[in-house]
Amino acid sequence: MQVRNLIQQKLTAGLSPERLDIVDESHRHQGHAGTSAEGESHFHIEIVSAAFEGKSAVARQRLVYDLLADELKTRIHALSLKTRTPAETKTP
Repeated sequence: MQVRNLIQQKLTAGLSPERLDIVDESHRHQGHAGTSAEGESHFHIEIVSAAFEGKSAVARQRLVYDLLADELKTRIHALSLKTRTPAETKTP
């Protein structure tokens, strides 16, 4: 299964996001350490979830890292995260 699909499944199951955008940025890291020839090693993820309510930025990142622990040990070299609550997406 593609890494992107695993990320989507795990974050959807674990955080029930209102919005989940996953961008494979591996092509931007060709030749860098940790880059796989197959790609799917560097990702940017934007996620909006009520599960982040009342949590610090670090606690939010830990939630994501915990859900993706197996992939971070084997297939994912780098994650860039933007984590927000539904209220943080609304403009006054």
